Amino acid sequence: MYLKSIEVQGFKSFANKIVFDFHNGITGIVGPNGSGKSNVADAVRWVLGEQSAKQLRGAKMEDVIFAGTQNRKPVGFAYVAITLDNSDHALPVEYDEVTVSRRVYRSGESEYKINGHSCRLRDVTEMFYDTGIGKEGYSIIGQGQIDKILSGKPDERRELFDEAAGIVKFKRRKSAAIKKLENERSNLVRVNDILSELEKQVGPLKQQSEKAKEYLNYKTDLKKYDVNAFLLETDRIRKETAELNDRLKIVDDDLEDSKSEYDNTKSEYEAAENQLNDINAQIDENSQTVSALELESQKLQGEINVFTEQIKTFNANKQLHSERLLDIEKDKQNKNNSVKELREQYNDLNTELSEYNDKLAAINDTAKALNAEIEGISGQIDNRQNSIYDNLTEQSTIKAENQKFVTMLEQLEIKKSELTSHIIKGKSDESAQKQVIKSLTAELDNAVGKLEDINNSIEESNTSVTQLKAEIAEKNSELDKLTQNYHREKSRLESLINITERYDGYGNSIKKIMELKDSNPGILGVIADIVKVEKQYETAIETALGGTIQNIVTDKESTAKELIGYLKQNKLGRATFLPLNAIHARNTLENEACINEKGVIGVASNLVRVSFEYEGLAKYLLGRILVVDNIDNALLIAKKYKYTLRIVTLEGEQLNPGGSMTGGAFRNSSNLLGRRREIEELKQSVSNTNKQITQEKAAVADLRNQVAKYREALDSYNKLLRETHIRKNTIDVNLKQADLKLSEIIASYGDDIKEQASIDSEILKISESRNQVSGNLNLLDNQNEAARKEIENLGKTLEAKKSEEAAVALKIENLKISHSSIEQKASFINENIERLCKELDNLEEEKTSIQEKISETKELVSAKQADIELVKNSIEQSERKITAIGEKLEDLRAAKEKVNASHKEFFKKREELNEKIILLEKDSMRLHNQYDRLEESYDSLVDYMWNEYELTYSYALELKSDELNNINDIRKQINILKAAIKKLGDVNVNAIEEYKSVSERYEFMKTQHDDMIEAEESLMKVIEELDEGMRAQFTAKFEEIKVEFDKVFKELFGGGRGTIELVEGEDILEAGILIISQPPGKKLQNMMQLSGGEKALTAIALLFAIQNLKPSPFCLLDEIEAALDDSNVGRYANYLHKLTKHTQFIVITHRRGTMSAADRLYGITMQEKGVSTLVSVDLIENDLNDRKKES
Repeated sequence: MYLKSIEVQGFKSFANKIVFDFHNGITGIVGPNGSGKSNVADAVRWVLGEQSAKQLRGAKMEDVIFAGTQNRKPVGFAYVAITLDNSDHALPVEYDEVTVSRRVYRSGESEYKINGHSCRLRDVTEMFYDTGIGKEGYSIIGQGQIDKILSGKPDERRELFDEAAGIVKFKRRKSAAIKKLENERSNLVRVNDILSELEKQVGPLKQQSEKAKEYLNYKTDLKKYDVNAFLLETDRIRKETAELNDRLKIVDDDLEDSKSEYDNTKSEYEAAENQLNDINAQIDENSQTVSALELESQKLQGEINVFTEQIKTFNANKQLHSERLLDIEKDKQNKNNSVKELREQYNDLNTELSEYNDKLAAINDTAKALNAEIEGISGQIDNRQNSIYDNLTEQSTIKAENQKFVTMLEQLEIKKSELTSHIIKGKSDESAQKQVIKSLTAELDNAVGKLEDINNSIEESNTSVTQLKAEIAEKNSELDKLTQNYHREKSRLESLINITERYDGYGNSIKKIMELKDSNPGILGVIADIVKVEKQYETAIETALGGTIQNIVTDKESTAKELIGYLKQNKLGRATFLPLNAIHARNTLENEACINEKGVIGVASNLVRVSFEYEGLAKYLLGRILVVDNIDNALLIAKKYKYTLRIVTLEGEQLNPGGSMTGGAFRNSSNLLGRRREIEELKQSVSNTNKQITQEKAAVADLRNQVAKYREALDSYNKLLRETHIRKNTIDVNLKQADLKLSEIIASYGDDIKEQASIDSEILKISESRNQVSGNLNLLDNQNEAARKEIENLGKTLEAKKSEEAAVALKIENLKISHSSIEQKASFINENIERLCKELDNLEEEKTSIQEKISETKELVSAKQADIELVKNSIEQSERKITAIGEKLEDLRAAKEKVNASHKEFFKKREELNEKIILLEKDSMRLHNQYDRLEESYDSLVDYMWNEYELTYSYALELKSDELNNINDIRKQINILKAAIKKLGDVNVNAIEEYKSVSERYEFMKTQHDDMIEAEESLMKVIEELDEGMRAQFTAKFEEIKVEFDKVFKELFGGGRGTIELVEGEDILEAGILIISQPPGKKLQNMMQLSGGEKALTAIALLFAIQNLKPSPFCLLDEIEAALDDSNVGRYANYLHKLTKHTQFIVITHRRGTMSAADRLYGITMQEKGVSTLVSVDLIENDLNDRKKES
């Protein structure tokens, strides 16, 4: 396995897409300082999963994205991909070639891919386990990591040795096991809490469950006694009704005979009757007038009583209002006092805040002064350091000038002999070189124009992709909402369909019969299936139907008979059937006067929709039921029609004939009639939502296709851009060299005669300059030494000032905390003041309102008193009229007696007959009333049994007990049971199911608890096994590394000794590692006592030892030999060649020895400021060859 290529785009200084292709052996990456060479190493480390921006020499992860320059805009993402040859299948994947890529956007989105498939960081990390490749492995060694190996703490070197020993994957597994163990323990704590909570619930629920069972047992017994009492009462009422019918027949027959006899005397007594009728008519008329007047007086007296009560109420309200006014005044006083106190506190806090502000200003001034001193000292240090740097630069320049002077002297001597021939050749070369420059300039202009076109196309494509992605995100958000809504509605629809098909909510017998519907065509359905009703009338119609909503409709009586036989045979219970051929429509209320009353919506049968064949059934069930808007109107109508109508309201109240009422809250919000309507509505909604989802998905797919097309275009543009960039860079370098060469050609010839004459004087001047420059070197050394001492003194002063600055900063922070606390208190007090002021305003408003009410009350009392006086006057007038009419009645009665005396015999006989008829009519009326009362009692019993137990007489007969035949004993037992139920108090009937559910959950959680304990023990065992295996493996590998390190050390140093040791007294898996080095001719010593070159070579020896024992497929080294001298660079380069048998090396370097050892070279340059580019490899190789020849 080896690294085939690295693709970089938008990463750090690599603004354009660049591809590095690699082969086995050693590949060198070279370039000037700051050209971006080390960014190649950062790119590999980043794509392998580095999460620390600091390790990538940045402040935050966004810093890895190209940030733009003065001439370039920032890019939107960074992308790096590495491709590895996996033909030996060293990586645990099927592919012969593996590409790992990572992309990050400025928005923070990030993605990893393996061979183009999205994956997790964990997948990338696990794929490279035990290969040495990874952000924590030893395949990428940067400039800072050498120093970390050398100068770091012993425990900081563990990662390198763990990777080399092959225990990293075991450590990760151990960490995962420990994390899982912690999760298990955390879950165990939660389970223990749940168990504790469930234990608290189980006890009370058990008691409630037992109480509920006792309640249900009482209710069962009460039902038994209620049913038998109902049967006995029903039998008694039926028996008394039969007796009443017999007595009524006798009385009615006798009444008919008396009326016949009375009619026979009519002609005889007609004259007397007419006379008496006139008198009686007058008496009746006057009596009615008296009754009306007395009724009017009573009514007026009632009004006086009402007015009196209203006056009392007004006076009571006046007293309450007065008391409330006193309370408001007290409350206002208290709140005003509170506001005053709070304002005083607020003013005190503001004073305290001002003091804190003064203190803060003083300390801030001190801090600014210290900061200015620190900046001054830092500036002095920087000046001294810059002076040293300038001196060093000048020394370097002097040395270079010395060398230059020597070279120039040699060249001048040679030039003397070559001048003539050089002039002739120079003119010829100048002409040819100008032609080359012209050609290169044209090519460069062409490349620049092409680059601008490509960059514009890329920018346009990126803008389009960003817009399309935003549209896709918006569409996906809408799609998620639609999908959630679709699944929610579809789930509800399926649930309703399932409930409807299974006839949930119906009795067991109904369900069993409806299961036969497909096989028996005579079963037409239940009432709820046949009747359709608008949503606003559902509650009213379901109330009107009552228990009949579950009745089964059949085609004929024979079908109903068969089904009853089926229920009996299988003991499935009872059901009510409605055969269509036996059901006939009743006379409905459509044409009666009640239909026009206030609040009446209509007859129930007219508010439902049924098929034609079921219209008679609808009228049979609902034709005599009136639907009214509310209970108030229903009561008025019922009272007006003497409680003879059955009325239901829209909210479900029911008024029955006889005056009984039913109402209250429903047990649940669902209803049998609304199910099918809701199913149809949900079907339509689900269908519409599904269409919307399909449309949204198609739109998203279309947008994604557009994004894919743009990305394909971007890939083409980037490839063309990369090729054009390389071509432009190569042309640019060639053009510069051509310009330089032209300048050299022009400069190489001139006035040769003058030059020959001046050569001797120039040699003399160069010699003098050389002597003068050499004398300046000692002076610069002395200046540098003095500057270093000044820097040391200034550094001490700077540290002291920084300590003072830290102390002042701490004081400022403490003052700010106190200041913030006081501000919060002041804010809280101010809020309280505002709240109290608002409450005072509310009290003032309430006071004004009460005073207005008191004023209104006074006016109302005066008005009512005036009304009382008017009514009293009316009563006095009525009493005077009654007295006058009473006198008139006395006269009429006297006249009647006079007529009666003259016709005594006739009247006596007629009176006797009349009295007999009246008595018989009274007796008949009394018997009829008794009959009605018995009917009402029977209706009341039937309603009670239906409302309480949903039982009819025929069903109640099945529960009859022959032993219970004494109604008094039964009533006594019913009272005992009701008292026992009342004694139980509030009963939670659901506690039985709740107790069952909680106890089952308790048992389940107990099982979970035991499983977690077992899992905890299992994880502890796994961790122990991993520790044992890691200790054994690390010990063996550590000894091998120790031996190999010594061998490599001796080879690189040419002798000496190197060793590694574990820190004593620590666990072998966590212990730090000490590196001890003994270069040839020196004592054994630790790393801190070595020179910079010795440290670097020691660390390189350790890395090479690990590579020998466990070679990584490739190794990227970033200027790790920078501190070595030329001889050690040669040894380092030679040893690299030994390692290339098993490892491919990519070396970032600026050392000539390493470059010479490389099999191939890549050049990184920064021709455009801030943008790294790849230049032609051939050009660099030729340049190196030229330099080798010159040296």
